[in-house]
Amino acid sequence: MAEGETRPRLLLRLVQEGRLDLLRDELGPDNMLSTEVQSRRYGRSGDTLLHHAARYGHQDVLAYLVEVLGMDIEVFNSDYKRPLHEAASMGHRECVSYLLEKGANVDCLKKADWTPLMMACTRQNLEVIKVLVEHGANPLLKNKDGWNCFHIASREGHPQVLRYLLDVSPGSWDTESTIKRTPLHTAAMHGCFDVVELLLERCQYKPDSRDKCGVTPFMDAIQNGHVNIARLLLEKHQEGHTHTIKTLLSLGADVHAKDGKSRSALHAACAGQQADAARILLHAGLQDAPDSTGTLAWQLARKPDVIQVFQETNIST
Repeated sequence: MAEGETRPRLLLRLVQEGRLDLLRDELGPDNMLSTEVQSRRYGRSGDTLLHHAARYGHQDVLAYLVEVLGMDIEVFNSDYKRPLHEAASMGHRECVSYLLEKGANVDCLKKADWTPLMMACTRQNLEVIKVLVEHGANPLLKNKDGWNCFHIASREGHPQVLRYLLDVSPGSWDTESTIKRTPLHTAAMHGCFDVVELLLERCQYKPDSRDKCGVTPFMDAIQNGHVNIARLLLEKHQEGHTHTIKTLLSLGADVHAKDGKSRSALHAACAGQQADAARILLHAGLQDAPDSTGTLAWQLARKPDVIQVFQETNIST
């Protein structure tokens, strides 16, 4: 024991470091401290040693605490988080499998109604997600904000997770939060281009679907400077963008926002061959300027009506 280190702190350190041999020695052959170990809570969250073993991914320590010391696999902390939540959120497949094989509730809820599957979807460890689903985890459950695991994976930008969820639960995309935001809204707002592309390809979101504040995925993309996503939405969702842009302007949105390649909303409108959108942006004072490759927005115009917009504003094409 290190100088000044109490026995509870020593036990915690050994569990976190995965030192099962030293943990056994400290507890003694008859496990005389098993009652203390079972009841001990650590920190403000009230975690047990079982939570820490799951969080750090030490499956052998986890098994020792459960099988030898008799700790309850459903023990929860002050946030109602179980060891399965910890293992799933940190991507420890062996610990997740062990807990499920020992009978852990696959859809147990922590504070705010998060399931282990939801927490696993905050990471890209597809193997953990598969283990949970194969043990009966329900992808359609929602947390208190109305998000299911598909929504969460859309925010995190994990297309491979989303493809798997669509395969095992084809209807998981068709969901809204409590404020009527779809996974498409979320992916567009967070700049997850690959996810937006996948959602437009495999899901049937309505063009310009609005949340409770009237915000569309296109608005989310423009307001957060993700012009490449705005362009993609213009190309795939041809309806209603004139009204959307007018709404953006009325809300004081920065129409001069550019993406990482210096492309503006005007580039997006021209790439999507949206004449009315281009006209509104030009009338709002947005100047055509070259992107990082030297390409002007008008050079992307192909349809006669889009070309006409620039001719009307005396921009030579």
